[in-house]
Amino acid sequence: MRLSTSNTYNTALDSLVERQAKLAGTQTQMTTGKRVNRASDDPAAAARAERALAAERRTVASQRAVDASNNAMTLTESALGDAGTLLQSAREALVAAGNATYSDAERKGVADQLQGLRDQLFAVANRTDGSGLPLFGGQGATQAPFVDMPGGVQFQGTAGQIQAATSDALPLTTDGEATWMQARTGNGVFETRAVTSNGTAVIDPGKVIDPSLLTGSTYRLQFSVVGSTTTFSVLKGGNPTAQTNLPFTPGQAIKVDGMSATITGAPANGDSFELAPSTADLSVFDALDQAIAGLKTPGRTPTGIAQGNAVALTQLDAVLGQVISGRAQVGALMNRLDSVTDRLSALKLSSQTERSNAEDLDMAQAISDFSNQQTGYDAALKAYSMVQRLSLFNYLNV
Repeated sequence: MRLSTSNTYNTALDSLVERQAKLAGTQTQMTTGKRVNRASDDPAAAARAERALAAERRTVASQRAVDASNNAMTLTESALGDAGTLLQSAREALVAAGNATYSDAERKGVADQLQGLRDQLFAVANRTDGSGLPLFGGQGATQAPFVDMPGGVQFQGTAGQIQAATSDALPLTTDGEATWMQARTGNGVFETRAVTSNGTAVIDPGKVIDPSLLTGSTYRLQFSVVGSTTTFSVLKGGNPTAQTNLPFTPGQAIKVDGMSATITGAPANGDSFELAPSTADLSVFDALDQAIAGLKTPGRTPTGIAQGNAVALTQLDAVLGQVISGRAQVGALMNRLDSVTDRLSALKLSSQTERSNAEDLDMAQAISDFSNQQTGYDAALKAYSMVQRLSLFNYLNV
């Protein structure tokens, strides 16, 4: 077989070019630290790396949504903490107003103090985040969700929550109506109130003693005083019951179908008290407004003051409990956000690991390969240069 000189030279030159390309490729890999710099380097590995990169970017986007929700919930928790502090101050002032030695002017001073606390609570309820979005606006827009109107504070937002754009339910707002406007009246199951009170009797908030006996009906305690004898009858929905003309003992609990209430003082003939089912329509502002109105009313009897103060404290405790419950829910949500953050961090690390496995370079192996390729290239280059210099004239000159 005959091989031309030019073919031999071209073959050697092609080999040199190929060695040089491999050497340059390895050098590029060492510079970038990646084994796959172009899809043509390793199509399968490049596809794996691209999928891992997409997953990592989705994780980063989800983490931004988590951060936004966490910021909103942190501000919400702080606002509810402020609201709880203000309501505690209002309760302390209301307890002080129950002092029997207070004059109407002193009670009016307490009412003015409660008014200031109410105004602060109204500002807290309309508090916004850094972007101007109301924290308690629900699904509403950017306008203030609570409006102070002549009939009281009204919620003009939309019930619900604005959710972040992610697969997890991550709220950016809180349902202000549920937190501020929907506390349960009375003790949470039923409420007591004086319907007619001409004597000195005062009824307490009552309590549930047997939930299985509750009927959800409205009961009325009707008192009758004949001489020195005081009796009472229990009406259920306006109809007589078996509890009729029972002797009354001040301070002794009256038990009716799983409920218990205590009346102190001396009822007058015809006085009546009611035990009605609790409703979820008591707002923080209504509770304070009613307490303020009562404290500003002059000329009340000591019994009226005691009963009004007892009712106001019961309502204030109810709305305070609702605010505390809302804060607890936000705290639980923040704990869930921490869990979501941990999960996203694990997913991000997994994606980064998968991407690294697909495209990153084993630097020790690359250095070894580069050294071998450089040695081989140098040897081939020297051999080619020596062969290229040989010719007939060189031979004849020897």
